[in-house]
This record gives sequence, C-alpha cells and structure tokens, in this order.
Amino acid sequence: MVALDTDVLLLAFAFHRDERQANNSHFLALAQEHEPVVAIYSVMELLGQLSFNLSQERLRQWPSWLQDRYRLTILYPPLDGLDATTFFAAEFIERPLHKMQQRMPFLDALILNLVEDAPDLEAFVTWNARHFAGKIAAPVLTPIQFIDRAASSRR
Repeated sequence: MVALDTDVLLLAFAFHRDERQANNSHFLALAQEHEPVVAIYSVMELLGQLSFNLSQERLRQWPSWLQDRYRLTILYPPLDGLDATTFFAAEFIERPLHKMQQRMPFLDALILNLVEDAPDLEAFVTWNARHFAGKIAAPVLTPIQFIDRAASSRR
C-alpha cells in the first residue's frame, strides 16, 4: 500500500507545464500496482484548490475523475464507537496537536495521522519528502524515489 500526498495529485490536475509532470504521471500509473491510498483530508484540500477552476457539477463528480481514475482507496478516520465530542477532540485537537509538536501544519498532521494508521504502508509519497521525513514510521519518498525503488526491486 502506498499513500499519496495532496501535492502529487494537485500536480496531476493543476500544473500541466511543471517539469515534474512526466515523473508524476509515471508514478501515478505505477502506484496503481501498489494499492494507492489517500487521506480524505488530502482529497478535500485538493478539491478546495481545484474549486477555483471547476464547475460545481465537476467538483461533485470527484469520485469518478479522481478516485476511479487512479484506483484510490480513500482513508477516513475511524469512529471506533466514539461519541461526537470525544471523536472531535481526538481527531481534530489531540492527535494533530501531538503531530504539530514535530513542527508541521494542522492539515499535514491530520493527513499523516490517517496515513500512518493504514495497514501495510509501503511508503508515503510526496514532492515535499524532506518536510515529512522522520515524522512517520513509513519511508517518505518523492515520486522519483518511488519509481527508482520499484525499478530496482524488479531487477
């Protein structure tokens, strides 16, 4: 299982002239062989960014042009039978605050909390690997590093 950060998906949809586009596309194709997952918070962050250029109808259709296109499994926070107040405090205050002590923005903390709970996580892939390095147990790789790692394991 490989987790995708928001920036990988944003690059695919918003920055078509970016020099990393070919590597990003190659990674997204390769990731489909590795059970790709993405945190719902990343999806919402992406949709917020794209909302300036998408119609309301297209925005609502995100499962078909995002989830289905890349065979993504969306990670949601587990409710674990918690009442709303307890869930909210844990999900949006306590757990992120613990992560933010490692010097990271709130949204990144929400994303990493969901991602690191994913079973059998092979890697967290982001173009900002240095920003996340050492902040979760799984390897943090750029798309290029993931491609190189996959190529060397096939040899």
